[in-house]
Amino acid sequence: MTVLQQPSPLTRAAVAPRRRVLLLGGTSEGRALAGRIAADPRYEGVASLAGRTSAPMTLALPTRVGGFGGAEGLMRYLAEERVERVIDATHPFAAQISENARMACEALGIPLLVYAREPWRPEQGDRWIEVEDNAAAARALGETPRRVFLTIGRQGAADFRAAPWHDYLLRVIEPPRAEELPPKCEVTFARGPFTREEEIALMRERRIDLVVSKNSGGALTHAKIEAARELGLTVVMIRPPERPGVAIAHDLDAAMAFLAS
Repeated sequence: MTVLQQPSPLTRAAVAPRRRVLLLGGTSEGRALAGRIAADPRYEGVASLAGRTSAPMTLALPTRVGGFGGAEGLMRYLAEERVERVIDATHPFAAQISENARMACEALGIPLLVYAREPWRPEQGDRWIEVEDNAAAARALGETPRRVFLTIGRQGAADFRAAPWHDYLLRVIEPPRAEELPPKCEVTFARGPFTREEEIALMRERRIDLVVSKNSGGALTHAKIEAARELGLTVVMIRPPERPGVAIAHDLDAAMAFLAS
């Protein structure tokens, strides 16, 4: 009589195929998640970065840089690479890639999770004007000329050409195109994170009247909000885009549990 030996749980785990995962990155949270995925033998992960900066962050996973070619291109990639789970850990305002991911995963029946920072919420002493987008932020600055600190990145600066009577200070990492800037705009190049004291000193030195910020959440860029509160400055706060119909997690353990589900 032949006796078939059952493999031990350890042996079964060792020979089980690894689940293929695509991580859409671009945030510090995505970087931390890439490290967790790379260290877990259950997963075979690939990270993707948009490539909008000349020095993209280094991730613990094999990384591709550049777009997919819209939702259809992403769909082809997911099918060809036999991806089984997708996590969107892009910037909260990277609306296009997030929508492409939703459409592609929905078409292929692939589970998708948005791993996002908790948005900031106003605290005592904050003076916020909350708006939907850059165009509304430009309108919210008012008709009286002000000294405005733009902390929205270079890609949205062109929207403030609609309010050319203000003096702008735009802080960026990569140089913007001159034709996209408001007529009266000083550009300063700096990479954060910045401390609360540094932000207070900058706003005082440049005589800032108003701050424009995206509500990107997280701790790394919150110092400017604390500085504005300390100085009694109004913050025009742009809300993050809605992400209807997609599961959202705000911590690493929840994201890893999604991969195992």
